[in-house]
Amino acid sequence: MINVLVTGFGPFPGAPFNPSANLVKALVRRRRPALDGIVFTSHIFSTTYAAVDRDLPKLLAAKPDIVLMFGVAGRRRALCIETRARNAVSLLFPDAEGYRPQHGSISPRRPSTLKGNAPFVHMLAATGTSAVPARLSRDAGRYLCNYVYWRALENVCGDRPMVQFVHIPLMKAAKHAQFIAAAEAILIALAAASRH
Repeated sequence: MINVLVTGFGPFPGAPFNPSANLVKALVRRRRPALDGIVFTSHIFSTTYAAVDRDLPKLLAAKPDIVLMFGVAGRRRALCIETRARNAVSLLFPDAEGYRPQHGSISPRRPSTLKGNAPFVHMLAATGTSAVPARLSRDAGRYLCNYVYWRALENVCGDRPMVQFVHIPLMKAAKHAQFIAAAEAILIALAAASRH
């Protein structure tokens, strides 16, 4: 069995609807032979630094094999498989509770980036069957998406858990099924890598 934690985010200032939450809910309901042997845990974070700091350690304490996280990036036109988290937070944009970080870095004495530990090229190739534009990205931003990715990567010990963050663009309802298919393809690629 492979234990998979799948997460998304709720609304935040400027985005009263966050499609990552619906994507996560749809993904964990999928039933296909390719997903046999996967045990899902899902979680939708409130879009606050405090929620990530409170909830993520509890979720990771269950020792998932894979952590697959989704968030929305409204200005992007493609699904973005993030390859690294930056040791940076925005001082300009408050979270959903109005909190604004006081310092520009997440962990002052840590490196400027943490590289992800997932099979990026395989995941990108897997999305090719979904008709969704996708690319690798080296910039997870400076908001909660980058923050949760950084915090999850900080908890990697050896090669576990395998951690991946994926940004999705704001999607039209007509494209929802295609994005679910792309998310499923990424998950299947992660599960295949985890089994080796």
